[in-house]
Amino acid sequence: MRVVFWGSPAFAVVTLEAVMASAHQVTGVVTQPPRAAGRGRRAAPTPVARTAAAAGVPVLAPDKPRGEPFLTALRSLRADLFLVAAYGEILPATVLATAPHGALNIHASLLPAYRGAAPVTRAILDGRRTTGITIMRMDAGLDTGPICLQAEEPIHPDDTAGSLTARLSGLGARLAVEALERLTAGTLPEAPQD
Repeated sequence: MRVVFWGSPAFAVVTLEAVMASAHQVTGVVTQPPRAAGRGRRAAPTPVARTAAAAGVPVLAPDKPRGEPFLTALRSLRADLFLVAAYGEILPATVLATAPHGALNIHASLLPAYRGAAPVTRAILDGRRTTGITIMRMDAGLDTGPICLQAEEPIHPDDTAGSLTARLSGLGARLAVEALERLTAGTLPEAPQD
């Protein structure tokens, strides 16, 4: 399957690397544009952009994923499917419609709990003992699409957002590759969220 990967932070790099190492072809990456970072406040590409560029994968870094010039560039990547992991923007319907198999999102919670931003931090602050990863079919809402796969991950008493995010990134990568395999085989389930 030809995949365009959407993501920005280190959390998404693990999944990008897993998909690139799989039987599927990453034809391009969409990520956030370079932002000022560090003491020198120099603009730096995202971790996903650096990983993709090092692998020779084309990178698109629009300010907003909209407009005909962006859509033309996106279509040129000829994706069968979009795979999204912490991209940082809601994808408009015009974008979602450009991939024949739509888009799957890797979300760092057991949806419907903790939709939106910062699900790992919110689960820890709420004193949860378990969280996980959800692979969901994207729709026009914010993390509201049908659930395809889920896997739980315990939250340890000494976990920080960083330690838990690191474990969830590995779990998300494994589940994403499984979702791609099952989608290719026609066996990927979809269940509406409660």
